[in-house]
Amino acid sequence: MASDPAREWSDEQLKNDDLPKKELIKFIQDNATHSFLADHKLMGNIKNVAKTAKKEQLIEAYNQLFESKRFKGTEVDVVIQDVKAMKIDEIPKEIKTEMVDEGPPKYTKSILKKGDKTNFPKKGEIVSCWYTGTLEDGTVFDTNIPASAKKKKQSKPLSFKVGLGRVIRGWDEGLMTMSKGETARLEIESDWAYGKKGLPDSKIPPNAKLIFEVELVSVD
Repeated sequence: MASDPAREWSDEQLKNDDLPKKELIKFIQDNATHSFLADHKLMGNIKNVAKTAKKEQLIEAYNQLFESKRFKGTEVDVVIQDVKAMKIDEIPKEIKTEMVDEGPPKYTKSILKKGDKTNFPKKGEIVSCWYTGTLEDGTVFDTNIPASAKKKKQSKPLSFKVGLGRVIRGWDEGLMTMSKGETARLEIESDWAYGKKGLPDSKIPPNAKLIFEVELVSVD
């Protein structure tokens, strides 16, 4: 079992305007369980979370993380976190039997541009992606692609460790089938996206099927 992380900031430092919200969000995402992030609506792209989350909300979540000790790798994490975000071989033996009959993957993938067919992301590796997410009616709810090619050169793609539940399961599973340089269309059923609750802050309705066009820029 992993040891608990040390507190990075005092109460005074947390309230200080010099501490960016993004830094606070990154610490929480790096150390909290999947279920803790979901409960506090802190999952997803740090930039997008920073737009919707208030500093007071983040400070409260930070303090609750240490009070509840819902850190990644704890026994609580294994029991509480959304089992759908885990791969079958990671599920504890006592509940593995319940997941064997989960059924087929809840996403479909279409290759729009072939990759190098060599560098496929493995669980825990850092991937970088450009993406655009739309609803079935074509409404764009999120993208990290700048409007112009010039701005794209000056911007950085989204980077995260794949296969660890940092993103929705459809992304985790889909990206690990892609190779570096590949662009693909992922059509993800709601069960492997945001489910019955949806994501109101990002205008994703309940039970929504999501469509992503994703370019896998790099694998580290």
